[in-house]
Amino acid sequence: MRETPRSQGTAGDAEPVLPQPRPGCALAHTTGASGSGSPHRSDGRPPQTPRGARHTDRHGGPGTTPPVPGPPTVHSPSAPRAPFSAPLAPVALITPLALIALLALCTWQVAAHGPLRTYDERLGRAIAGSALPSPVAGFLADLGNTAVAVPVLAVALGWAAWCARRAEEPRWWLPPLAAAVAMAAVPALVVPYKALIDRPGPPGPLAGETGFFPSGHAATAAVAYGAAALLLHPLLRPRLRRPLLAAVAVLNLAVAAGLVRRGYHWPLDTVASWCLSGLLLWTVLRVSRSSHNGP
Repeated sequence: MRETPRSQGTAGDAEPVLPQPRPGCALAHTTGASGSGSPHRSDGRPPQTPRGARHTDRHGGPGTTPPVPGPPTVHSPSAPRAPFSAPLAPVALITPLALIALLALCTWQVAAHGPLRTYDERLGRAIAGSALPSPVAGFLADLGNTAVAVPVLAVALGWAAWCARRAEEPRWWLPPLAAAVAMAAVPALVVPYKALIDRPGPPGPLAGETGFFPSGHAATAAVAYGAAALLLHPLLRPRLRRPLLAAVAVLNLAVAAGLVRRGYHWPLDTVASWCLSGLLLWTVLRVSRSSHNGP
């Protein structure tokens, strides 16, 4: 005997029936689908429990049921940072102190006819008799003339000032002015120094004359080309900055070799000039950095 299915007309007579999947139910769970109020309900009604009302986590990623909250944010006061220039202050003083010490040593040995002066004169005679051709040595020595070095610095001054002015830097004029003052300070320092030490020159075209310590040509080349490199350094691409500084160092070594080879100076004359020039260039560098960093 076949059993007749019971009518489901009223809710009280209905037996509990498990929900059956229906076509199109997946659309109800899709975000933005018609009638979908939340990703957990397909009838558009608000969820019945507080747990079901939760949304995705605070990072915007897809949450779980229940969603896992993100890591708690801990707000801790940041430690005060030391000024940038504070740890660099002792290091920045090493360079000028070392230059002053080396200059004092050379001056003392030359003025007192010490053993370092004896070795210096032997080295000078050996370099003067080296295989470096005299015309090449003369050309290298002439690179320390003011007629050659100062125009190079003037071009660098104009270019650096124009670029800084175009970039609307507040103190665009300060680095070029510092370089110009350093160049003007070369004869003001070298000429009295020569008269004070009054060292005789090496055998050569200027034999018998005095006043060769320190070398004016070496100081002119070091300050002119060095200051030009410092002014152009921030304007160049990073890969060109180190080659520029290396080229300036090699150029000054070449000028010193030409001066000694031609018999214009002893080696210590050029070393003392580099010490004086290094102090001037260190000042230019510090002034340039202060102008870029602001007051």
